[in-house]
Amino acid sequence: MKNSVAAPKTIGVLDRRFNSAVALGTLLFVFVVTLIVFSALPFLRYLRDRTLFDYKLWYDTGQHVLAGDEIYFFRSGKYDFMYPPPCALFLAGASLLGQGGLILFLVAINSAAWFCSARLSALLAGGQTGARNVWLYLVPNLLVIVYIWSSYHLGQPNLVLLALMLGAFIALRSNRQIIGGGLIAVAAAIKAFPVAAIVYLVYRRYWTAVASLVVALVFLLLVLPAPFRGFAPAWRDLEKWSSGMLKYSEVTVGQRPMRSYTWKNQSLVGVTNRLLRHVDADAASARHTPVYVNFADLKFSVVNAIIVSAALALGIAFIAAMPQRGMRSWDSDAIEFALLLLLMLMLTPLSFGYFYSWLMLPFAVITQRVLAGKNSAVLWWSLPALALLALSLVFPRRAQLYGNTFFATLLLFIGLSIELLHFKHQTVYTRSAGELSS
Repeated sequence: MKNSVAAPKTIGVLDRRFNSAVALGTLLFVFVVTLIVFSALPFLRYLRDRTLFDYKLWYDTGQHVLAGDEIYFFRSGKYDFMYPPPCALFLAGASLLGQGGLILFLVAINSAAWFCSARLSALLAGGQTGARNVWLYLVPNLLVIVYIWSSYHLGQPNLVLLALMLGAFIALRSNRQIIGGGLIAVAAAIKAFPVAAIVYLVYRRYWTAVASLVVALVFLLLVLPAPFRGFAPAWRDLEKWSSGMLKYSEVTVGQRPMRSYTWKNQSLVGVTNRLLRHVDADAASARHTPVYVNFADLKFSVVNAIIVSAALALGIAFIAAMPQRGMRSWDSDAIEFALLLLLMLMLTPLSFGYFYSWLMLPFAVITQRVLAGKNSAVLWWSLPALALLALSLVFPRRAQLYGNTFFATLLLFIGLSIELLHFKHQTVYTRSAGELSS
């Protein structure tokens, strides 16, 4: 009993000692320095004629759009560019700056998105008070710093997607549904998987947000490209993208035959297939020795049944934990939004390492709950999750072969679901006690 009382007191002392204006200013300085270093390294690679990873693809795609060429064409059995047509249109403008200018422009956008994501995560987790809390910036960002660096290193837009999703959550919380739906639509136009949030919007009866998302997405997919590509080519782009990317078979998800079931894919689909089917978990285009980590060798149809069952179970658990509309509060919404992000990370068919910068909000919520001494249960689920994530630092490939990132995300999902259920039951109990006393 003494230990349980001492822990919140210790946390409170640390909070008062380090949570000051000076500490916040110091953290901001460190953030700016880190941001500059992360931004400079891709540009220095360009100056030294080193590998540019996806930055080269973005530039080439933008040039194809400007030249009126095809965006989606096969090379070595797959599309080079795999993102929705509006993303190619965005890149066309950036490519006018030249290869070096495009890199500087994209890292600047990534930096702005990182700042916004950190700010909005703290605001969602702790309200206006949390937006000034050093811990809500330091802990979550430190825990996902590897994934943030991957976004800069490879040139991936997942930080931008995170900022858009968090902005949508803030808008929904403030009942600005048109803005919320529009922000999710922009995220889906850059990289398709955020569109899955429409299921949540429908369940929560955010009808205006649903309409806003659909209208904005139609505009971005068909109306916006028409003046630049022509209506018929814009429609053809959409058809080619959807027919190429919306496929799932024994050998590939979308246009990723060399990555779909390998250690790089940490989604439910990727992990289940390589653990339960005899597939090469380290496939590559070059010659190599196949790696197998499966515990069973089930039929593809059986594996799919397991995937669907697990996805339904996760969805049902999420719905069961969600409080009714009249019971919601800022705290419960923070947990709910964090759970939605975790669910999307697990259920999207392709979920690579840089996707997991999205853990920023879940870690901010957990940090806030621990600081407030609300409930220690979420902490005990978080600690093994952190241990699993840390395995990637020691055994980067071996740990991910067995889905350490996926299972860490699953543990965070379970812990936060229990936390939301606890809130739900506590609210019901408090209301019942109030009714009896009156």
